[in-house]
Amino acid sequence: MKKLFSIALVLVMLLSCASALAEVTLTYAEVNPVEGTVVGDVALAFKEKLEELSGGEVKVDIQASGVMGDEKTVLANILGGDTSVDIVRISAFALNQYGCTKSVFLSLPYVFTSEDHYWNFCASDLAKDFLAEPQNVGLPFVGLAYGEEGFRHFFLKKEAHTIEDLKGLKIRVSDDPIMTGMVSGLGAAATTVSFGELYSSLQSGVVDAAEQPITNYLSNSFQEVAPYLLKDGHTLGTIELIATTAALDKLTDEQKAMVQEAADYAMAKCKESVVTKQAEAEKTLTEAGATIIEVEDKTPWQEATKSVVDANIAGMEDIYDQIMALQ
Repeated sequence: MKKLFSIALVLVMLLSCASALAEVTLTYAEVNPVEGTVVGDVALAFKEKLEELSGGEVKVDIQASGVMGDEKTVLANILGGDTSVDIVRISAFALNQYGCTKSVFLSLPYVFTSEDHYWNFCASDLAKDFLAEPQNVGLPFVGLAYGEEGFRHFFLKKEAHTIEDLKGLKIRVSDDPIMTGMVSGLGAAATTVSFGELYSSLQSGVVDAAEQPITNYLSNSFQEVAPYLLKDGHTLGTIELIATTAALDKLTDEQKAMVQEAADYAMAKCKESVVTKQAEAEKTLTEAGATIIEVEDKTPWQEATKSVVDANIAGMEDIYDQIMALQ
């Protein structure tokens, strides 16, 4: 009897060790705050779903507000072999500079005519091809799913209504040639500033304006230093969830499938969240005294940035036509 008890005890210990070894924690990087943002809702939905599906075997540690660095830094670190981040929420256009030529379409000015147009793209086979591109060009991460933060608008220290009002202004952009080209096409001076330094750069006058989706404008308190929001909707704030190959290598095939399911679930939540969060943000901003200016006719803006579109779709006009057919 004592021998049987010893064997049973050993088995229990082995099973306990196996269970402990099966537990994996994935670090999720987000540059924006979780509270009050669409991307924060995406992060929480991903965490909730993956931990539910895995029965707690795969946990998600959300590191938000740029704790792990801005998008550019996180991506550069991953490419350099760093394994401190496993899942990253990025702006889809962040991959343009890493050989993902198809992602250029997700940052072209005025390519998506509405959010419904974009979600039609997300549900298409075309989107699957786009998500596969990082692996196809040899990057150490996998595209999981697309979502959006709403259309991006300019916010400024001084009131503006037209393209003429932007001329000569220093407008902060990320280190992206399409965004730089678009701002230059509008007659402004594109100025690269890291996201983490943007508030102080607006405050000190290093830049006169910047652009973000309305929810990020509010959640980062940019209205305090740039109280004028010009709603031109120049690009849609397309986002993407990516997982590093190093992270996926830690998982079983079943767990990898759970990661994909959680990503799809998070983006379904994103679609719901973006409508609610944008309306709430606009109401809060108005009540706080921010001035919101609607651009009624976008035709002059489209014409001013047409050269950027043409230059970046050269040789890929068929893909552009496919996207436009999804309206």
